Order: sequence, then structure tokens, then C-alpha cells
Amino acid sequence: MVRRLVSLWFCLALMTMAVSAENWPAWRGPTRNGVSGEKDLPTTWTKDQNITWKLAMPDRSGATPIIWGDIIFLNVAEADKDTLSLWAVDRNKGEMLWKKPLGNGNHMMRKQNMSSPSPVTDGKRVFVMTGNGIFKAFDFKGTELWTRDIQQEYGRFGLNWGYASSPLLYDDALFVQVLHGMKTDDPSYVMRIDPNTGKTTWKVERPTDAIQESPDSYTTPAVAVNGKTWELVITGGDVVTGHDPATGKELWRAGGLNPEGNPYHRIVASPVVMDGLIYAPSRVKNMLAIKPGGRGDVTTSNRVFAFDRGPDVPTPVSDGKYLYVVDDRGVLHCLDAKTGAVIYGPQRLKSGTYSSSPVLADNKLYISNEDGVTTVVKAGPAFEIVAENAFEEYILSSPAISDGQIFIRTAANLYCIGKRVPGGRRSN
Repeated sequence: MVRRLVSLWFCLALMTMAVSAENWPAWRGPTRNGVSGEKDLPTTWTKDQNITWKLAMPDRSGATPIIWGDIIFLNVAEADKDTLSLWAVDRNKGEMLWKKPLGNGNHMMRKQNMSSPSPVTDGKRVFVMTGNGIFKAFDFKGTELWTRDIQQEYGRFGLNWGYASSPLLYDDALFVQVLHGMKTDDPSYVMRIDPNTGKTTWKVERPTDAIQESPDSYTTPAVAVNGKTWELVITGGDVVTGHDPATGKELWRAGGLNPEGNPYHRIVASPVVMDGLIYAPSRVKNMLAIKPGGRGDVTTSNRVFAFDRGPDVPTPVSDGKYLYVVDDRGVLHCLDAKTGAVIYGPQRLKSGTYSSSPVLADNKLYISNEDGVTTVVKAGPAFEIVAENAFEEYILSSPAISDGQIFIRTAANLYCIGKRVPGGRRSN
């Protein structure tokens, strides 16, 4: 009986993964860690070959396309009009369905603008925040459900390079972090927001001893399931912390992200949770692997390993066996996900700057650089480049995968690559 129940549970889990893999509902996809369960994905393309459609974009963005069923949602900046908008696009035709305003005041902060946070959807509503702190909810027809102005309510964001964290949607709750300090003396904080009303359920300060730019964090919160409970995971300010999602109370804290006390140790790459471990990048040194579920100071007790050649901007990705790390110079490492032992690396990809985060699907890594080249690398313990695909258009956004297609957003276009097959599998 036990074996039958385990087998049934496993089958149901696989069915659930297959269904969820048809959509890309958040920045890091259906499992919130950059992994898709889809198969038979395209590996080669050009601007003219294997392209189902392309849609012109008015400006660059770090926001990833969000896909649910037949609709793609985009956080869009229009530099010539100084405006920000949410676009809904027909994923079959590549045509705009509707556009809704998110406010004015778009501006550049180094390489990014105020459209960097990715939207998130539950399949009925879409939630989107801008770098200016405007937070809105819409239904799929474009009706505005509620709106907030986080900066007006709680003070201006004080990050050196502008706000870029995406909201997390989990367990019918929205979680927003504002970790800053370079340009403000206001405390950092984390919020839980009711997606039905837009009202704050709780807001807690998140203290740090980090100085100058080191309090600034551009990361997105993660979820760590620990038995029958789960924790909200936040990185920034030289530490990684776990929080009670019901109250926001800090449950545990681990230091070691900034072992040399660098005052300019801001964090861009987000935490990743996979197979019982939290991978917490910082600014190259250190990236930590931590067990969830601790209490108090777990800097030593819950640390599994540290890696001193971690990423700067791209968020790592893991299948639970291997952990893949790409730095902003395009240097790839493959680690044993449980021990941190280097399987291979450093291996250099196509030269250029890498801000997009790698995606793992179909036993392959899809890795884009700012020059518009997406390198496809075979997953596993041996380094092998499968293809290099050049758009020659500026890319900040990470790839998205849905129903056998890959969506890549450049500064000039949104590309739909490959033919759509519901379920993510294509017939031979």
C-alpha cells in the first residue's frame, strides 16, 4: 500500500509539473528557479529562421516575458514618451491585445530603466511593479483591480542603480522586498500584500550592518519548503535570511556573503532553492549553499558549502544534481549541487557581458549575453556547446519557455522561437 501511494504521488507530481511547464508565470518560470520540464525545444535560430513571429519593442528592459495560456505579459518602458506600460500580447499572433499605463517618470539608471521588475500571474490576474514603486493588479481583460504607490507610502527607494526586484507570488500572497541604503538612511523592509485587495498584510524591517552600497539588493525573494512549512528567503545587506510568511518574523540569518567587508558589495543575482538547498549568490565572493529550517544565527550550522567564483548579475540554475553558474563575463562553472565540488570550469562562452540569467530545459542551458547571442550548452558533467544563436540586438531579459517555444526579449523585439505544441512536446 505504501509503495502504491508513493507511486501515485509521484505520478501526480509529474502531471502537475507537466501542466505548469506549459506556462511561464514569473521571472524564473513555473518552479521559480529557472527550470522548465519541457522537451524537444529549438536549439538553433536566426533573425529569419525558426522564428514564428517578432513584435517590435520601444526600448530595452530587464523584465522577462510572462506567459499564461494564450497571453504574454510585458513590463514595457517607452523612453521617447517617458512612460511605463503593461502590455498583453497574443502569443499565437504576436499582436498586442491591450496596453495599460503604469505611470510616468521612466528614466535610465546605468544600463536599466524603470521597467526591470517582471510581472507575475496566477492565471487569472497579473501583478506588475515598476522601478518607480507603482504596483498594480489587472485581470486578463485589462481591467485594473487595484493600485499602490510604494514610494509615496513608505519613502523613496534608495538604491544606487534603481529598484529592480520582481514581486513574488506564492500561496495566495504577494511578497515585495525593498533592500536599500546607498542613497537613503531609511530602513530596508519586506512586505506581504493581499493579492485580492492590494492591502499590506504585514511589513517588517530587515536590519543590516552592511555599509555604503552593500545594503542595496536587486534580488527577488525565493521560497524554501521545509517539511510541511515554508519560509520566505531574502538576500541582501551581506546576509541571507529566512522569514515566517505568516508574520514576516525573521527566523534565521546567515552571514558570509561578503567575507572581506567590501562596502560596494551590492547583490544582483537572486537566491535559488532546489532539492532542499538554498543557493545564495552575492557579488562573486561568496556564493553560499544553506540548509533551510534553522533558527537564529545559522552562519556555521546550516552552511553546506561556499563558492568563491560565483556570479555577479546572472542568477544560477540547478537541476538538483548540478549547479550551473555564469558570471557577467560569460565564464561558466558546473558544480556538484550537493557538495560544491567543481565538475568543470572555468569555461568561457561567447565573449561579451552577461546580465540575463540562464534557463535550464530539455537537458540544455540557454544563456544570453548583452550582444544578443544565446548560447545553448548541453547540461551534465561535460562541457559542450550545442549552438550559438546571434540576434545582434541588446539583451538584458532572461529567456522564457512555454509550450515548446522559447521567447527572447531584446531591446528591439520580442521573438517567439519555434512552433507551439501544447504540453511543450513536439511530434517528430
